[in-house]
Amino acid sequence: MKDSRRNSSLITTPKTDFGFIWMTVPKNYRESSDDGVFTGLLLGPLIAAGLLISTLRLSSGDNSSSPLPQQWRIEAPAELHNSRDVPTALDALVRARYNLVNLGTFCSTILLLHVCASWYQEYRCLKRGNTAEGERTSVPRSEGRRFLYYILFTLAVTSGIFGLKVLFQQRNFGLWELIFCALFYQLTLYMAIRLAHRVFTLGELGLVCFGGTAVCMEFFNITIARIRPVTTPFIKTYRLPTPLLTFQIALIAGSLLTGFLLSPFLVLSRHIAQRPVRRLRNPQDKPRNQRLLALGFYIGTVLIVGGVIGMWTRWCLGKRDPWLWVIFWLLEGKRKWTRPALLAYWAALGSLSVAGWNRQLARSRRYWHRNSITNETLMASTVPDNPAAQGTEQSGTALAPVLRSSSPSSSGGVVAMAFPALPALSALPNLPNGTQVASDLLDAADKHVPTLGLNARRKFFHALAVVMFIPGIAIDPAFTHLSFSAAFALFVFTEYVRYFAIYPCGAAVHLFMNEFLDHRDRGTAILSHFYLLTGCAGSVWLEGPSQLLQFTGILTLGVGDALASIVGKRIGFHRWSPTTSKTLEGVAEAFSTTRYISVVALSSVLEALSDQNDNLTLPLFMWSLLVVADV
Repeated sequence: MKDSRRNSSLITTPKTDFGFIWMTVPKNYRESSDDGVFTGLLLGPLIAAGLLISTLRLSSGDNSSSPLPQQWRIEAPAELHNSRDVPTALDALVRARYNLVNLGTFCSTILLLHVCASWYQEYRCLKRGNTAEGERTSVPRSEGRRFLYYILFTLAVTSGIFGLKVLFQQRNFGLWELIFCALFYQLTLYMAIRLAHRVFTLGELGLVCFGGTAVCMEFFNITIARIRPVTTPFIKTYRLPTPLLTFQIALIAGSLLTGFLLSPFLVLSRHIAQRPVRRLRNPQDKPRNQRLLALGFYIGTVLIVGGVIGMWTRWCLGKRDPWLWVIFWLLEGKRKWTRPALLAYWAALGSLSVAGWNRQLARSRRYWHRNSITNETLMASTVPDNPAAQGTEQSGTALAPVLRSSSPSSSGGVVAMAFPALPALSALPNLPNGTQVASDLLDAADKHVPTLGLNARRKFFHALAVVMFIPGIAIDPAFTHLSFSAAFALFVFTEYVRYFAIYPCGAAVHLFMNEFLDHRDRGTAILSHFYLLTGCAGSVWLEGPSQLLQFTGILTLGVGDALASIVGKRIGFHRWSPTTSKTLEGVAEAFSTTRYISVVALSSVLEALSDQNDNLTLPLFMWSLLVVADV
């Protein structure tokens, strides 16, 4: 009731003043009360500035000879040894992060050009009249023309930036870097918004594509340094060039490359799964074709991972076998059993969580199905053939409380208890199929499993992140860094299996994940778990100077955001603005939990006023502010 009162007065912001990428329309973006243009423009440069400031402080301190974060058990960063005046690993990192600030500003400038050009073109075409819902007057309906106009605009922007570089003789970017970054960033914007339909807002799109461009630049700079070690002045990577960075690029970029190379198998698998059997020429061949396509995908994945990606990783590791390197590195923790124990701990928690949710959701589905029977139907079924029979009405009345229970998905609350009231067992044999009814009721009463609302289901994984990741970061942050990268790649392949209905797990994965979706997961791809993982891992991947900073993502999402959501759902009534569902009560709870004083207060305001996915933006924003403020 409280949720319905709050949501009923929620004001929807019209999208006439929203920003858009060139040749895109509102229906390409996720439904949101704000477009997040300031998030897309400012958060990337802010993260880059935070990285640069932390490195400058480290280089000016007494421990400038040790660029690795404290308690990181990993080999020293790679350095180039040639006849030139080669900088140290820390000096090279300072130069690379100056370049990252330039890259962040460069990408934000391109994003701003797209938004302004899109606004201007729409203003010119307003006189043409009304257009269909979700479309724009300035954007043609033909997909081919949209793509052609986008390519022409991309080339025009790249040529204009190239001309400005030559005119002002700027040396912040090399020539090939400027052209490649401009083309890659713009093509990534278009491909992401077209393939991941209704998944991103403009701000989330800009931030994700900036991160993808930065990782791609690290991949190319590592490769160039290996190809030309003599002429390359230093390894221009934005994190320390350790094996952790090599494996992260191999895992994340490699998983995306695998999907691109095997896209024919994926597209055909989804096409066959979507087509009804009656429309197939040979319906009996559908299962066999699905198995063959799945086999091709699995074999192709093994060949690509073991071949192209494995060979590149081996080459970057100095001809060391990556599989053997990982096995031996597992035994190099504080104790030989530390890292295997962490793996076993994570595997046990993950397996128990998935198995437990599968069991709970299966019980919930059975219970919802039982609740779908109306009271009248049950009362009618309890009328005896013998009018002289006594006690039947009491039996039907005793079963009524079970039927009045509501489905957990119908409420946005945190926990909706649904414990059945048992009837008198002596009356059950008089019912039609009374034994089955008695068995079902006793089973439900015996297990006493509460029915969780959607918000509680999602926040369960926030709590799980705290339990899983805090021991790993506290004991061995370097190993947790690599584990985060492996988990991200695993999520990518899981999404392939789910979306493209890969045999035999595609349907099961889709049904499981469908139980945790909210209004932000209505697009083609499901990215909530990616955002949660990235938010927790971001402060570790960014290699913060202190161990406290490495816990920022987990404390923000696992403790602060989860409690803010629960408190806001339960007792929150006073919203920050008419266009957001975030409440003052929820933000106050987050502030009192994380205790980062002014930085947390500023982050809480961002979380309250922005409708971007806070699992992604909030930890990165808070981490950057903590570094800038030297907390």
